[in-house]
Amino acid sequence: MQGLHLTADLYQCACDDALMLDAQAIAALCRRQTEDAGLTRVDDRWVQFPAWQGQPGGVTGTVLLAESHLAIHTWPETGNVTIDVYVCNFSADNSGKAQALMDGVVAAYAPRNAVRQQLWRGDIATDGVGQYPWVMEQLSPDAAFGFRADNVQRRQTPYQTLEMMDTAHFGRVMRLDNCFMTSERDEFFYHECMAHPAAIAHPAPRQALILGGGDGGLAEELLKHNTLERVVLAELDEAVIRASQAELQAVHRNVWSDPRLQVRIGDGMALIATTTERFDLLVLDLTDPDTPAGSLYAPPALQRMRQVLAPGGALVLHLGSPVFHPQQVQRLVRSLHGVFPQVRCYGVYVPLYGAYWGMAVWAPTAAQVRERLQARGVGDLQYYNPEVHGALFALPNYYAQLVAPA
Repeated sequence: MQGLHLTADLYQCACDDALMLDAQAIAALCRRQTEDAGLTRVDDRWVQFPAWQGQPGGVTGTVLLAESHLAIHTWPETGNVTIDVYVCNFSADNSGKAQALMDGVVAAYAPRNAVRQQLWRGDIATDGVGQYPWVMEQLSPDAAFGFRADNVQRRQTPYQTLEMMDTAHFGRVMRLDNCFMTSERDEFFYHECMAHPAAIAHPAPRQALILGGGDGGLAEELLKHNTLERVVLAELDEAVIRASQAELQAVHRNVWSDPRLQVRIGDGMALIATTTERFDLLVLDLTDPDTPAGSLYAPPALQRMRQVLAPGGALVLHLGSPVFHPQQVQRLVRSLHGVFPQVRCYGVYVPLYGAYWGMAVWAPTAAQVRERLQARGVGDLQYYNPEVHGALFALPNYYAQLVAPA
């Protein structure tokens, strides 16, 4: 027997009082979320606790599912809630439905902080019989990529769902809102190719700004260039930095102790909009354009970003996969052409993302890559080198046609 067990501890919930005090309101919420998740309600039972010492009583209850159960308990005196969802995966994989049910109930309670845990229960077979604990990312409506993961730790930050997990192939992995972000063992595919093509193309980059990049991997790569005097890392979600510092040392390599790195917690676009500083390198290390970060890829934001670049400066960003996100890639590149006079697209296969990944840079063509790497003391690279630099910009025909100027 196999199944997925989810728990959530919610703190300082900002929901309507009825969802803390009224058994019928809570029952209605849970029934609705169960139906929306595609699970089957068999029955439900609810208990309203009496007031005690002047404090209102909470509610406890269970929704009995054909797949197993949902349980909930409220503490109105503290604004806290505990939730428990278990689904059996014997006849079908109900894991996605369980996640959807949990996500819906948690969102309704609007907690200031949430601690979420995930446990795969039952036997894990190696002979094709039984079910593996897979984590998946939806690459498109018709395709997904995933792998086995253990010790999955899931919690809600003020901005997104953050997961840390252990995997056989990638080591420790971080995922945000069900999208794989970085891993201990393959981070260099992405970080080296985001950092070095633009940095090496600039004759002497001194000031760099990273929007996002809370795992520290991109800052660590940029600071390999001894010309850089300062890197500003503007990360909205401090929880990403804290989790990465604690669990992804192989990614950031303690870059946080480098005095040239300045961390600013807050809205990166607000920084862009108000700063009078000029940067030689500006790197968008954000979640995908179809996430809440989408506004930072829009033409007005790109126009403002151009204004904070010093003469000869370079903007670097990822585009998504030309294979799975062709319309997105094409749209972003057209936006870039509308703002910047020179746009060069390139790409690299990123194992953690399960796809060939597109990137773009506004920068002059690099000259004498090998000499600049040596002159700046850039070493300890696992992917990028002078030969790879040229290969990154050698686009397959389908990609070149996709990003050709209209």
